[in-house]
Amino acid sequence: MKRKLTAAIGIAGMMVSIAACGGDDGKETGADGFAGETLNVWVMDGSSPDGWQADLAKEFEAKTKAKVKFEIQKWNGIQQKLTTALSEENPPDVFEIGNTQTPAYAKTGGLADLSDLKSEIGTDWSESLNKSAVFDGKQYAAPWFVVNRVVVYNKKIWADAGIKGTPKTRDEFYNALKTIGEKTDAEPIYLPGQNWYHFVGLVIGEGGELVKKDGDKYVSNLGDPKIAAATETYKKFQALSKAPKDKDEATPQQGEIFAKGKTGAFIGMGWEGATAITTNPAIEKDLGYFTIPGATADKPEGVFLGGSNLAVAAGSKKQELAKEFLKLALSDKYEGALAKANGVIPNKESLQTNLQGNAAAEAAAPATKFGDTTPLIPEWAAVENDPNPIKTYLTAVLKGKSPAEAAEQVEGEFNERLAQQQ
Repeated sequence: MKRKLTAAIGIAGMMVSIAACGGDDGKETGADGFAGETLNVWVMDGSSPDGWQADLAKEFEAKTKAKVKFEIQKWNGIQQKLTTALSEENPPDVFEIGNTQTPAYAKTGGLADLSDLKSEIGTDWSESLNKSAVFDGKQYAAPWFVVNRVVVYNKKIWADAGIKGTPKTRDEFYNALKTIGEKTDAEPIYLPGQNWYHFVGLVIGEGGELVKKDGDKYVSNLGDPKIAAATETYKKFQALSKAPKDKDEATPQQGEIFAKGKTGAFIGMGWEGATAITTNPAIEKDLGYFTIPGATADKPEGVFLGGSNLAVAAGSKKQELAKEFLKLALSDKYEGALAKANGVIPNKESLQTNLQGNAAAEAAAPATKFGDTTPLIPEWAAVENDPNPIKTYLTAVLKGKSPAEAAEQVEGEFNERLAQQQ
């Protein structure tokens, strides 16, 4: 990937009332029933290649006699722009939406119910991807793609330490890093204290939940023993790193640190490996990827799944045409083509064969079915605003507090954010 997927963007002020409209003004939906129509589709910058769009538009027009107009959007500010657009008379008919954003838009009535589409084309969608597209038991979007983190490592440093192959368990991974520290002058792993999406993955691996229900509201669950176990794992690995305990992976960009050739590994996205190569092309020959190992060899580590869904506006007057578009866009042909072009994980496990030859994507794929997201509740959005209390929690633990003490320290702020009106 050439860009960072911002999968969870805070959504505020979404108290809009959106009336659902009927499909296509009563037009007949036969072969020529959509002739003269134009479908407006919003996709985010970098999500779909120009060639993919052109091929899809051509086939869509041949099938429906209608045209499709793609409009490229920027992630920065998209939540307010989309909120406004969905409240107007002519919203985008189809639009890309961050997977963790979906519940908030579904709650406010902005998304059309796609349960019939799920029954027709989505019976084999990956459960881990489809989870974010469902709200209150209804299908309000369709899973498009996700990405997740892998281990990016320096093959030369690992070879210099005498390590053969790649680790298959968490303990093997830790021991390999310790060996690098003992036998080379390299930093075993670059793991800043606030790489919180990796921490979320560890929580997922432990079967933990970041929030819990208290009556009719959600509150912090950071005091849970499963989260404490994930925290101890994070702390154990972070102790092998010289990275700051109060910074995240983007401050500075960890790919740029890795590019210097003095780091054994880091936990990151495939595009961060590309950042390292851009920074120092000579590093490419030594760069490799592998799946983050879990507690046992038969199950990779839990990972955060960041990605996008495709949704239809409840206020669109072209809902039937929009569904025809989704049938094509989400077909094996176009899902496979997108996976191959962008190195993203497609919405069906059977389509992961399209990732062959993309080392980062091949490393990411095995963990997908064990992955999950941050809590899929509208109340979650405010939690991620700076200063993120989970980052504060991690830094507190790494600077000496117990997980229980750190959880208590941030609990008030955490709960205040969860209580904000959506």
